[in-house]
Amino acid sequence: MPTQLYQNPLTDILFEQAKDFVGLYDVTLGWFSRVNAAGYQLLGYPSAQALYQDPVRSLRAAPLLPADQAVLREKIRQEGRYEQELEVRHQAGHTFWAQVEASPLQLEGRPYLLVRLTNTQPLHQAEQQLAQSLGRFEAVFSHATIGIIVCNRQGQIELANAKAQELFGYPGPTGLTGRRIEELVPDAAGRRHEQLRAGFNAHPTARVMGAHRGALEALRQDGSVFPVEISLSYFHLDDELFVVSYIIDITFKKEAERELIAQRQRVERLNADLERKVADRTHALMTTLGQLEQRTRELTQALAAEQELGELKSRFVSMASHEFRTPLTTVLTSAALIEKYPGADQQDKRLRHLDRIRTSVKHLSDILEEFLSVGKIEEGRVQARPTQLDLPELLQETVADVQGLLRPGQRIVPELLGTEPAWLDTSLLRKILVNLLSNALKYAAENTTVQVRAACQAGRLTLVVQDEGVGISKEDQQHLFERFFRARNVTNIPGTGLGLYIVGKYLELMGGTIALHSQLGVGTTVTISLPYENHSAD
Repeated sequence: MPTQLYQNPLTDILFEQAKDFVGLYDVTLGWFSRVNAAGYQLLGYPSAQALYQDPVRSLRAAPLLPADQAVLREKIRQEGRYEQELEVRHQAGHTFWAQVEASPLQLEGRPYLLVRLTNTQPLHQAEQQLAQSLGRFEAVFSHATIGIIVCNRQGQIELANAKAQELFGYPGPTGLTGRRIEELVPDAAGRRHEQLRAGFNAHPTARVMGAHRGALEALRQDGSVFPVEISLSYFHLDDELFVVSYIIDITFKKEAERELIAQRQRVERLNADLERKVADRTHALMTTLGQLEQRTRELTQALAAEQELGELKSRFVSMASHEFRTPLTTVLTSAALIEKYPGADQQDKRLRHLDRIRTSVKHLSDILEEFLSVGKIEEGRVQARPTQLDLPELLQETVADVQGLLRPGQRIVPELLGTEPAWLDTSLLRKILVNLLSNALKYAAENTTVQVRAACQAGRLTLVVQDEGVGISKEDQQHLFERFFRARNVTNIPGTGLGLYIVGKYLELMGGTIALHSQLGVGTTVTISLPYENHSAD
């Protein structure tokens, strides 16, 4: 190792404080014997010792052969200096560009090279980015589909792309360069354009030319003019103002506009003729349309009525064939069996069958009564006739009327919550309550309870019938008050589907309301509310 270099403090300071790579290359060893901190850090080594021990022993990305190394060292010795930009190997494996300077020197009789290496990779990257940016600019500028002209403050054309050359009829890549912009303006002789240019130079802004002066025209080299749209922008370069003009030939647009105006005028004339013809026929058509609409409404109403009637007939036939067949069959069967019991000792059997006949006949009578009630309601022959209401008596008699419908273990629990003088149609109210109690008993199992709560208070009668029956689904509840409708879960139980329909109509006559709450498998609660007067209408 050389000693003189380390014995000079000034040399040590300059060596170590250098910001670039500075190294002492031992020609005999063929590698560096000393490198400053900035040097080994630039190459990616953790320490100078790591660099000294690197087996590759080459700064180059592609190491030179020994013969080439000898030639290079001889060249440096003869010329006294070596300088070259090359790709340098980084310890991490990548490469970067650097400027290498080498000078020969002798220390203690041994040949050395003083090597200085400056990282030029950022400069290369900047040059590459600049080249790419310039390439993109040239591509956009040269291949733009609109004309682009760049002028200086004096109106002299500095740059013009190929499309601008083509638009104005100046052949060659520099046909417009150096000319004054006024040569491309038809009215330049009046110095109008120069005044406009001076105004723009004084207050440059990006804008569209001719926004308030109508269409613009441009002048070709052959003296012809053509319509254009021009937008202006600007930039400063070295304190010099440059104006950029973007020029679009709108010849075809103008021709299309003229054709569009002509077509619009023709259409307006045709529309005027058509409107006159339409006006002549509108009155007759409106009259005919009104007649057709009236006829359509009548036909629609008739069709709806016919459909409803057909549906009702279908429901009626289905219900009647089922509801009449069962009791009639019972009557016929019981009558035939009575004939087989002529003896006096068989009287109990005859009585049992007679009781079945009476029950079946009563069932048929109830069905016919419901049919008659529906007919009277729809013909308007049922009216509410209020009389003084004895609510306790009504509740007691109604419960007694339905005792024959009780199944084994079933019971009715009446509860009177309050009473005051009231005037209501007792007959209709009795029919409503009987219907609700009949349904509650019919659709409930044995050993269940039906609760009836009644109250006359504050001018309103409230009746609540609550059972523990099969319940009604949400889907079926909305159809319960329609004629002949029966819930899907009770189709195997006799019934006409008219009871709740009649109840609803009776309540309409008396100005009352009905509310129903039901849950499948739990039961149903029906609440009736009726307004009343507490004195006679007379």
